[in-house]
Amino acid sequence: MTTSAPTSAPTTAPAADARALGLAHYAARAVLESVLARHGATFEQQITLRLVAVAEAPFECAALVDQVAGSLKADTADVQEVVEQLLSRGLLAAETSQVRITDAGREFYATVSGESAEISARVWGGIPAEDLAATGRVLALVTERANAELAALSA
Repeated sequence: MTTSAPTSAPTTAPAADARALGLAHYAARAVLESVLARHGATFEQQITLRLVAVAEAPFECAALVDQVAGSLKADTADVQEVVEQLLSRGLLAAETSQVRITDAGREFYATVSGESAEISARVWGGIPAEDLAATGRVLALVTERANAELAALSA
């Protein structure tokens, strides 16, 4: 009598692919944009403000624009406009070639971050740590490969 290897139970979870990644991204982004809309802000403004908020010193404006443009795959002129919007709202202040977050910017960032954190806790809560670690590794690899492909297409 031969025995067969045990089979794993079928899973209904979809395989990770570009579509699944995109759906997760857009769902999460829509949640954040809903929070931001209540405060009259955009996704791009929040991404830009966050970098300055977590920096330990004023941020070189050109470096900020380059980093945000690289992260969002956006045109630098568009990101410069976002910086100008944050300056005009008083959330950032210019100091020569640098920008720093203002008290109003810190208050805004804390408020939006607090609201977002509550939602994130519900979204991410209960997912096993090993699943999160594996997801983080996969997303880092996908990001690295996609950036390499984008660089090759742009060359």
